[in-house]
Amino acid sequence: MNKKPNLSSPAGRNVLTVRTAPLRGRVLVVDDHRQARESMADVLRQAGHQVECVSSAIEALKLLDRVSFDVVITDLQMPGMSGLEFVHRLEKRPHGAQVVMVTAYATVASAVDAMRHGAFDYIEKPFAADRLENLVERAIGHGRLIDAGQNLQRSQAAGELPAMIGASAVMQGLRERIARAAPTSETILIMGESGTGKELVARAVHAASLRAATPLVGLNCPVLSAQLMESELFGHERGAFTGADTARTGRFELAEGGTILLDEISEIDPVLQAKLLRVLQERTFERVGSSETRQIDVRVLATTNRDLRAEVAAGRFREDLFFRLAVIPLEVPPLRRRREDIAELAEHFLSRCAGRLHREPCTLAPAAQDLLTHYHWPGNVRELENIITRASVLNTGAAIDADDLRPWLIAAEGESASAEESLPLGLSLREMERKLIEATLDHFDGHRAKTAEALGIGLRTLSGKLKEYGYAPRAKRCAKAA
Repeated sequence: MNKKPNLSSPAGRNVLTVRTAPLRGRVLVVDDHRQARESMADVLRQAGHQVECVSSAIEALKLLDRVSFDVVITDLQMPGMSGLEFVHRLEKRPHGAQVVMVTAYATVASAVDAMRHGAFDYIEKPFAADRLENLVERAIGHGRLIDAGQNLQRSQAAGELPAMIGASAVMQGLRERIARAAPTSETILIMGESGTGKELVARAVHAASLRAATPLVGLNCPVLSAQLMESELFGHERGAFTGADTARTGRFELAEGGTILLDEISEIDPVLQAKLLRVLQERTFERVGSSETRQIDVRVLATTNRDLRAEVAAGRFREDLFFRLAVIPLEVPPLRRRREDIAELAEHFLSRCAGRLHREPCTLAPAAQDLLTHYHWPGNVRELENIITRASVLNTGAAIDADDLRPWLIAAEGESASAEESLPLGLSLREMERKLIEATLDHFDGHRAKTAEALGIGLRTLSGKLKEYGYAPRAKRCAKAA
């Protein structure tokens, strides 16, 4: 029998105790040599792992029927069932663990054969304790990457994630990049035009990450002044500025252990850009009005509808912050680049709106489908959803035809359209949203609860928007006109 490395020696322990592995898991050690398996177990327990030991592959198979592990470490040469045969048996049954082989130089070829049958890696004797610890850490990380990707696919199939509709090549590519990037801890910059679904992508990234069970805290950057933005991001102490009557916890603290989403980050003030850069570099910050430095563990996702490289060139955005944010860039394609998805998206919005209206989904006539497919969609998916919602709410039972939709479409540059045939050129998404809300409210004779349900928004949100618009019900508007 091969001589086992003495990992229980004082030298072996000294190497290990200066470091704690950031990824901890459940490890099963399989070795017929008692001193070797106890030495490996001792090393891994000091690193913070939960470790169990068995002396044979047969015992290991029985234990794996009842208990799940992140990593299985097995000696290659054992009496009875060898380590190689053990790996072959594991290949034929679900167990979820990454397998690490312990081998001597003379049996490296067998270890390589084991990797062809699903083993993660092998370690050759004799080895130092820190090499074993590092290998186990890598195996755990690899397994969790695989799990996160599988969880993303299962969640999307079950409808548990925000729907990313579309089978176009660009959408398939985006989903693949999300699956690869989400399980990492890297900062992600999500780029795309307004209305393409950047927040949807951010939520999908978080749901497929190792932080999925922790908070996703968002902040819409354009809506706040520089002072309020700093307070929202980092919090403030009582008396930090006029009106700061109580201490406030910032979004970074609220997202501790989870993810923060900075929506439209190009709108952040240059002074705050420098402070945000420090957070990304050092993972530390101070509340407004405090000198106490706080450590954070937060993953950062950011979105932008601007070309940040152009913003950097124009001096409006820090170049060093751009590179810190764009560690992993994800581009969300505009709807005009994925026209083959429009029919599926329209059906999805028709079905969702019907659910809110408690009736059967409306249907689109072929001419309406053709119109939607060839329209240039300046407002992207959000514009499509608004139009489908409006058509569904106002529908009287017949199929939605092209003539029903055409008045709501914005003429492309170079096209002519009468006032009756189209909305004014350059109508903003905000104005389109207002027209949709007002039309829906009039349709329900001013009933706000029914309107909110039909639009898929909260009653408080609807009331806030109406107050912002200075909306008056149709009867009041007509009386005023009279």
